[in-house]
Amino acid sequence: MTKKELIYQIQAKKSFLCIGLDVDIDKIPSHLLDTEDPIFEFNKAIIDATHDLAVAYKPNTAFYEAYGLKGWESLSKTIDYLNQNYPSVFTIADAKRGDIGNTSTRYAKAFFEDMEFDSVTVAPYMGSDSVEPFLAFENKFTIMLALTSNKGGLDFQVNKDKNGSTLYENVLETSLGWKNSEQLMYVVGATRPEYFQRIRKIVPDHFLLVPGVGAQGGDLQSVCKFGLNQDIGLLINSSRGIIYASSEMDFASKSREKAKELQSEMQIILEKRFN
Repeated sequence: MTKKELIYQIQAKKSFLCIGLDVDIDKIPSHLLDTEDPIFEFNKAIIDATHDLAVAYKPNTAFYEAYGLKGWESLSKTIDYLNQNYPSVFTIADAKRGDIGNTSTRYAKAFFEDMEFDSVTVAPYMGSDSVEPFLAFENKFTIMLALTSNKGGLDFQVNKDKNGSTLYENVLETSLGWKNSEQLMYVVGATRPEYFQRIRKIVPDHFLLVPGVGAQGGDLQSVCKFGLNQDIGLLINSSRGIIYASSEMDFASKSREKAKELQSEMQIILEKRFN
């Protein structure tokens, strides 16, 4: 998928909602446990109920890896279902990979060529030779961790060097010099809204993947105030708040209601900002 295609979808749906498919088999409706593949059936129902409201889906691979081969099969079936039935939707493999050279290339091939995701999340701690192998794939996006929403993110990410620059600022600025950096997106947690203004000064044109709205306490209005750019430039992720809206037979319709609430709020924000 190209950036232009993603922007078109955002404009058409009046939404920049990303739904995280972080599936815990202990939390899905019990009636699905009798099916051949409960995780896939759960994902399929959520996707069918929300595809017109969401512009992206983000399976966190850990929730599939935890179930071994069967979990990987569920993930593979989920991405195949998305690509075959809703090919205009942006797909994110939330894998947070981070290694160097040939290893990164193999990770990239796994997610971009074999599973055909549009993007994958990576950790930048090992520098350019851990990220550039992902950036070598045409019309694929690498979503790099920048400023995360977890409590431990403050252990390193906001530490300042002798010039007064924080680590996350140095990461952003350095990454812009890497080959094919226009294919970068960045993870910025919604629970750090006070940092968005500074981040936009460094990366004004890149998309930001923003987790933490909803269950983690992030506020959509605060994020959009400084995070939106001329191309919208945000993918707001919500996982638990949508997919676990109900544990009963009506789980899919309830997930749609929650997704609609966020999409409606996004539509109002876009209309005020761009009309």
